[in-house]
Amino acid sequence: MNSNYPKHSNVILHAFDWPYALVAQRAKEIRAAGYQTVLISPPMKSYKSEQGTQWWQRYQPQDYRVIDNQLGNTDDFKAMIAALNEQGVWLYVDVVFNHMANESSLRDDLSFPNAQDMSAYKADADYYEQQKLFGDLSKPLFTEDDFLEAFPIEDWKDPWQVQTGRISGGPQDPGLPSLSDNEHVVEQQQAYLKALKSLGVKGFRIDAAKHLSLEHLEKVWTEEIVHDVHIFGEIITDGGATEDEYELFLQPYLEQTRLSAYDFPLFQTLFDALEPKGSMKSLIDPYSFGQALSSRRAITFAVTHDIPNNDVFSNLVMEEQDEWLAYSYILGRDGGVPLIYTDLDTSGIQGEDKQPRWLNAWHDNRMQKRIEFHNRMHGEKMELIEASDDLLVFYRGEVAELAKGIVALNKSKRPQTLTIDIFGEWYDLLSGKVFQSDGESLTLSIAANDSLMLVHAR
Repeated sequence: MNSNYPKHSNVILHAFDWPYALVAQRAKEIRAAGYQTVLISPPMKSYKSEQGTQWWQRYQPQDYRVIDNQLGNTDDFKAMIAALNEQGVWLYVDVVFNHMANESSLRDDLSFPNAQDMSAYKADADYYEQQKLFGDLSKPLFTEDDFLEAFPIEDWKDPWQVQTGRISGGPQDPGLPSLSDNEHVVEQQQAYLKALKSLGVKGFRIDAAKHLSLEHLEKVWTEEIVHDVHIFGEIITDGGATEDEYELFLQPYLEQTRLSAYDFPLFQTLFDALEPKGSMKSLIDPYSFGQALSSRRAITFAVTHDIPNNDVFSNLVMEEQDEWLAYSYILGRDGGVPLIYTDLDTSGIQGEDKQPRWLNAWHDNRMQKRIEFHNRMHGEKMELIEASDDLLVFYRGEVAELAKGIVALNKSKRPQTLTIDIFGEWYDLLSGKVFQSDGESLTLSIAANDSLMLVHAR
């Protein structure tokens, strides 16, 4: 990344389910692609096997006090941080505080870790002491007194059920044991966060944040814990203001905490705008209409790990070209911290090239050029030039004579031409084309279902 970019520009690479060693191996390439941060899957103890495990098993914690899962252990974690630090890249981690692992098929009690794992700690004490982040491994982390009453969530629009019941797969599934917010639980969760901060972690993603009561969040995320780190919650909604999930879960979270959140309202606005019957006009200023979060608290995205990997969200996977348009908007606009998703072919969904869709998109030249534009324009003002159902064009920087960038999105199936009152020579980072003004105006040609991200060709 160009060293002249603003220091506070931050694009997050969500290295979903990447082993820690792979993140370390690619640290230099991550930095070169323009990312400031890497977000990894939950670094806790969770089930692992020689045959491998499913991604969702990373979201079923067995213990906070050691990192030991399919992606690596505490030694691997420390080596990863060292490799990222060497490149000046921050590490964010996913944390799961709502529940512990569903081990009902193995036992009836709620002691974590289970008796078998506790025996392993004792039998291989040197190894586990080496992996320990905090605490006394001779005692359980949690016992039955640390959990809420067991019942499955049935009404997903009842905040009390959502925040006290168990996430389960149906009537026959006992579900994930939900933790209470008692003093012991809060102490252990804070000790875990402090241990990770002491290792150099710079941010936390709160998994399943809508399932945590506001009281629980307030108890854990104190001033001491939140100091000097970036924290954002995952509160999935089906849109912005006026939608039930927004008003029941996201709005209270925004009003009663100072934490950031995934911008699902903006995602839904963007998804709908790119649909054939949608209008790009809805993207002019969605925040003013309650259809986007404030820029300082938003994590913006075109796809999250749940969308391609959970059947319930699969209808939100964009057409591939629409996803590239979405990234041009997210990385071209002013506001929010963009999060770029990548995986190791977790979903099995293929792209137009018949390759795993999100395996290499993170360092695809098309993505790198969009990130370059974002990093160049970070902090520059945004002002509308033109908007219609199919077209959205805006400046970055002081308008007209002092503009530093221009973004043009065309979602229609035919090329569009636009003339704007600006002079100079402009270079499109995405295509490499140069557009020259005639001294008074600049004519842009935007291909069908495509975008331009223009900078001054000085």
